[in-house]
Amino acid sequence: MKLNLQKPLVIFDLETTGLDIVKDRIIQISYIKVFPDGREERGNYLVNPEKPIPDVVVQLTGISNEDVQGQPTFKEIGQTINKIFADSDIAGYNSNHFDVPLLAEEFLRANIDFDFSKRNMIDVQTIYHKMERRNLAAAYKFYCGRKMEEDFTAHRADEDTEATYRVLQGELDMYTAERQEEPERILQNDMKFLAEFSRMNNNVDFAGRIVWGELKDRAGKNILDKDGNPIMTEMFNFGKYKGTPVTTVLNIDPGYYSWIMQGDFTNNTKQVLTRIRLREASNLTR
Repeated sequence: MKLNLQKPLVIFDLETTGLDIVKDRIIQISYIKVFPDGREERGNYLVNPEKPIPDVVVQLTGISNEDVQGQPTFKEIGQTINKIFADSDIAGYNSNHFDVPLLAEEFLRANIDFDFSKRNMIDVQTIYHKMERRNLAAAYKFYCGRKMEEDFTAHRADEDTEATYRVLQGELDMYTAERQEEPERILQNDMKFLAEFSRMNNNVDFAGRIVWGELKDRAGKNILDKDGNPIMTEMFNFGKYKGTPVTTVLNIDPGYYSWIMQGDFTNNTKQVLTRIRLREASNLTR
């Protein structure tokens, strides 16, 4: 099924030196950029991670230290990647849990302030798991009718990206009103709907240190908006201020901000906290 796009959609995949979002680095980034008129643009970059690639990763991906030697670092291609993603919504396989958070860290290390909160972020794996609950290879066979190993080499970002794109199209083909009897099994061909459907948590930052929570009054009752719905606000999700609105903590304990900024937290957590702080400062001056 052709995607119903209001803006471009970038489907991407990363291969990395490991699974630690803070410490590990990208060694390959691949993307397919689909435009509203149906055009498709593909790109694939090997990236010098500026650290050794573990043997287990070399065996898994086939990307060796020699392959990335002489390749650009992420700082050197960061602006190029920024331009590719800048006007687009974003999709991937397990992307909301790993690829996007790690990419956010790489952007911030390259001094690129990319605001993921302004993008619809569609996680094809989450859609699949909510519908069928398996992995990419099973998803490819289920939605595309072929074994993944018949069409692709395993654990290469460019080929996993291609498979992810085909699975997303297959999901939209399968979960239509014509093919499904239950309304809850119908997917809308709309990127905002798919992004919301892909959400598995209420995180504000990718690490889940700050989450959305219901704002309450001193009696512990929900504060409602004009339509009678609970008002949501950013809250800390750890430590002594867990469950407390971030804005409250910034007012009663300004040093907590400095402690986090100097601590071993992800750059994305620090970025989100800084944006909340600047927003509140701006509101006070109005």
